[in-house]
Amino acid sequence: MPDEPKTLDPTARPATTTAPAATTTPPGAAVAGDSPARGRWTLGLVTAGLVLAALNLRPAITSLGALLEEVSADLHMSGTVAGVLTSVPPLCFAVFGITAPRLARRFGPAAVVCAGMAAIFTGLILRPFAGGTVGFLAASALALMGIAVSNVLMPVIVKRYFPDRIGSMTGLYSMALALGTSMAAAATVPMTAALGGDWRIGLGVWAAIAALAVLPWIPLVRDRDRATRETRTTAAATETAAPRITRSRTAWALGCYFGLQATGAYITMGWMPQIFRDAGVPASTAGVLLAVTMVMGVPLAFVIPRLATRMRNQGPIVVALGLCGLAGYTGLFLAPAAGAWVWAVLLGVSNCSFPLALTMIGMRSRTGAGVVRLSAFAQSVGYLISIPGPLLVGVLYQHSGGWGLPIVLMGGLMVPQMIVGTLAGRDRTVEDES
Repeated sequence: MPDEPKTLDPTARPATTTAPAATTTPPGAAVAGDSPARGRWTLGLVTAGLVLAALNLRPAITSLGALLEEVSADLHMSGTVAGVLTSVPPLCFAVFGITAPRLARRFGPAAVVCAGMAAIFTGLILRPFAGGTVGFLAASALALMGIAVSNVLMPVIVKRYFPDRIGSMTGLYSMALALGTSMAAAATVPMTAALGGDWRIGLGVWAAIAALAVLPWIPLVRDRDRATRETRTTAAATETAAPRITRSRTAWALGCYFGLQATGAYITMGWMPQIFRDAGVPASTAGVLLAVTMVMGVPLAFVIPRLATRMRNQGPIVVALGLCGLAGYTGLFLAPAAGAWVWAVLLGVSNCSFPLALTMIGMRSRTGAGVVRLSAFAQSVGYLISIPGPLLVGVLYQHSGGWGLPIVLMGGLMVPQMIVGTLAGRDRTVEDES
């Protein structure tokens, strides 16, 4: 979250308010026992590591979306199989992301992020050499496994090393994530053409950035013992009351909202370039349109959370973002090519439901431990909900012979998203309900 909600006091009751996603560390104590010069060097490494890691958390997905037609044709994928491929990211996030806190307790968060970056590099360098669909899916899953654990632990790293600059560092991380997402979407097709037109080269070049992302984390792996003590201490506090979160209607509303916005995001990343290409838009332009959609998250990731924390009820923001999504899908249905740039911008605004969901997670609990429980619950439920969406779009596309029915489904999902988001945005906490 870009802003620490006012209801949280990260310095109070460290035994019960700290947790894997919100570890409390005194300002300036990045590494115990460091000299000031050593501490500055460490913080510089962490900053570089955060930026490079964030740049690598989406290119494996959006670069594939830009070349999905070529990959599907070369590997003889049906529309259904291609739909499965676009469903792999949320599946991996749901399955592997939940293991991140346990891995961090055992090895330390920096070591796990380092391993995550290495997994992304390995998956991206192996994927172009896959001889068939199974190998391609396996290599993609390896990269997505690294993304999943790293994605979960980024807030832990920020909280631990920059406890007095959470907002600014989260903003930097969010900006780098949106930049990496849009850069891969926009550059993959023209870069592939410049390198000879082989999709394998176009996808494989992104492994170079992943290799760079491993380097800053290697010196930080040594800071294992202290990180392990912190995460073990805070985990004990959060696990004792975990079952109670399931009794909260707000927690379930947040989980459903997170899942529906994630469904829209992964459908957009996986299928939007193909929708534009089938409407007659050139492949390179379709990639740029996806980049426009993704880059909207750069400025809005700063604005929306700050606005949300100043409102007692976030329902109006939920509805405003949902209406942008409805307008964008309506445009895709009626005139996909004629108004392509407008629809891309509207869908980009709608996809900023993600930072809003993270902000509401922080505001719907009174304690840091409660935020961690709520975050784990909402994101696990949410990613599970999001898995069928891209697959269903692929099936509908294949069997209906066009994009009309899939786009109607995408737009229709905005209605329940606005409903559950409004319920999640009410001014109450999970402690009041559970």
